[in-house]
Amino acid sequence: MTQNSSLKISIIGAGAAGLMAATEAGKKGHEVHVFDHANKAGEKIRISGGGRSNFTNKYCGPENFISTNPHFCKSPLSRYPASFFISMVEKHKIPYHEKQPEKETGQLFCDGKSQEIIDMLLNECHSVQAKIHLGIEVQSITKEEDQFTVKIDQKNHIFDKVIIATGGPSIPKMGASDFGYKIARQFDLNIIPTRPALVPLTFTDEIKNLTKSLSGVSIDSVLIRNDSHKSKQFFKDDLLFTHRGLSGPSILQISSYWKAGESLMVNLIPDIDLFAFLKKEKSQNPKKKLPKILNAFLPSRFIETLFGRVLTEGDKNQNIADCSDKKLQEISTHLQNWNLKPNGSEGYRTAEVTLGGVDTNEIDNKTFESKKVAGLYFIGEVIDVTGHLGGHNFQWAWASGYCCGQEI
Repeated sequence: MTQNSSLKISIIGAGAAGLMAATEAGKKGHEVHVFDHANKAGEKIRISGGGRSNFTNKYCGPENFISTNPHFCKSPLSRYPASFFISMVEKHKIPYHEKQPEKETGQLFCDGKSQEIIDMLLNECHSVQAKIHLGIEVQSITKEEDQFTVKIDQKNHIFDKVIIATGGPSIPKMGASDFGYKIARQFDLNIIPTRPALVPLTFTDEIKNLTKSLSGVSIDSVLIRNDSHKSKQFFKDDLLFTHRGLSGPSILQISSYWKAGESLMVNLIPDIDLFAFLKKEKSQNPKKKLPKILNAFLPSRFIETLFGRVLTEGDKNQNIADCSDKKLQEISTHLQNWNLKPNGSEGYRTAEVTLGGVDTNEIDNKTFESKKVAGLYFIGEVIDVTGHLGGHNFQWAWASGYCCGQEI
């Protein structure tokens, strides 16, 4: 069968990557069938962005991704940049906005509900006669000669090509699983070890008690890094205390780099030299109280926790003039160089994505076809390409799905 002939294609997974690949393959005149065990398509899209779907990031680039092969994502992202998906959104007249444009986050959200993005993708699939089969359990996939047999409900279905777009095991309550990895192993493809990413971190002992007492408190724009981050790059974003530990965008970002046993370094007031500022306040406003001064930068509930840890109850009512420079330095170090050691994460239960996956050395980065098994493709999160928070993982789904569908 020649490349330009009409093929019968099975796509396993009706998520972001699978629906995009279905549309592009359908445009080429292929008979496309998408299977998913969920009763609705695009469930991860639906819950993303607080129900408004952070569907892409207009500044998305290779530097926003983690992979054992950092070059793999470059070509797909250049062939299908964020502007292409934005054009599709605009074509379907879906209102959207950028989150905090003054901070140039590049994060784009629907003005309405994320269902609009799902409906758009389903309409695109419908326009090319791609068929979506939901509530379907794929039991096995085998290959003989040039054809694949996909077993569904004890019946065998024959396909020319199979695309695996099943994602990873993050958020299992939505039915996420490791099915894609099982298929890869079955066909002798290497898997880069997987773990939860973009996930809240947990603590024990004193820090756990602290975060529990501060549950719900957030601090804007903290800087955070971990021991093994080779570039020593800080993530600067918000921090949230929870009854289990720490969350918020800054923690989710660093969780993809953090490894067990490592410490985190947190700067809660990153935009000033706090010690110099406090010394200046001591000179210019000697009668000011420490809590009032610190409250300009930090929530009052957090400041209260300083007393009894770094400060005493007596320090609370002291004028800053009565605080020694040594004490001011101690406060500054604690707030701008806070050393924390997580004991783990909340795991796949709350992880937004899965780090690791099918080894990119096993995949052609133009077609997304397995180098070992002709006609077998892997796209989206199931591959060892993981994006930063902020719409990058969706852009990878769109780009990988598009490129695969175009080349199949």
